[in-house]
Order: sequence, then C-alpha cells, then structure tokens
Amino acid sequence: GTNWGWYAFDSELNMIYYGSGNPAPWNETMRPGDNKWTMTIWGRDVDTGEAKFGYQKTPHDEWDYAGVNYMGLSEQMVDGKKTKLLTHPDRNGLVYTLNRENGTLVNAFKIDNTVNWVKHVDLKTGLPVRDPEYSTHMDHEAKGICPSAMGYHNQGIESYDPARKLFFMGINHICMDWEPFMLP
Repeated sequence: GTNWGWYAFDSELNMIYYGSGNPAPWNETMRPGDNKWTMTIWGRDVDTGEAKFGYQKTPHDEWDYAGVNYMGLSEQMVDGKKTKLLTHPDRNGLVYTLNRENGTLVNAFKIDNTVNWVKHVDLKTGLPVRDPEYSTHMDHEAKGICPSAMGYHNQGIESYDPARKLFFMGINHICMDWEPFMLP
C-alpha cells in the first residue's frame, strides 16, 4: 500500500503515525490473501524508522478504501488510566481508536448504521467480521455497498476539542454497486 496522506507526530514518544493505502489491482480475485501491509495504521520511531506497530484495518480491501486519512492524537481515560490515543476515521466507514504507544486496538465502531460491508470489528482479534453479501468477488454483483469507494470519510481535516474530548469530522454518505469482470 502506498504511503501518502495525513501524518501525526508525538514529540514525547518520538513517533510518527500514518496510514498505508489500498492494494492493487482493485479486482480482489487477482490478489489473494490479506495483502499485508496495505490498509494499515503505522507507528514508527522518528529517529530509526523502526515500525513500533502496524494495525491492518481492512485485510484484503475489496472496495478501494485507502486508509491514509486523518490521524488524530488525544489523551483520554481508558480503563481508569489516562492514555495516549490515536483516532482514525477511515474511508471504510469505521472509526478506529488505538493506544498510540503500542498500537493496541481500543475501539472500532461504524460511523453510522448504514455501513454494511462489515458487521462489526472483533475487538479481541482486531479483525473485521464481513458481510459476504457486499463482497466484490467475481460473478457476484454487489448492490448497495456502503460506503462507496469514496468512503464515508475521505480527505477532510478533522478537529479535536480536548475540553469536551470530542472529534469533529465531515462525512460522505454515498453507497455503490460493484460488479467485477476480467478484461482481455
């Protein structure tokens, strides 16, 4: 996955955070497997470049969700302890919150209830539980996939209010139909 988009820096941890994009080609039948490390939130040491963690949000992305957008840094209470967090609203229609020191998934939830390619994210494994009806495999026309390839969140810039501990974001609400086919 390509490295482009939005970056965040934590000067205390000396870490940079960014996302990697979608795998190619779009026709998922042509690229089996999880396509690691596409669609991944990365945390890296600024001095050494060493990856401290990588969390893949959409293994084997079938919809071109390119998870490179906004990486919001905050400090909030998790299990009674003030924790350094990274919050990422993704094009795939989910908002992810990670512990930004170690990449542990804290939470993942749908932006709204129309997100249908995924039923939920298993917080123990970090993996999405997909709905096969919205898969883009060959010989299957998927109707009403939400969100579209544009994503529910795309290239907008968010803001964070530390007093209210709230993120503010703009979203798109567009769904799509998808029918893959092979070209000679």
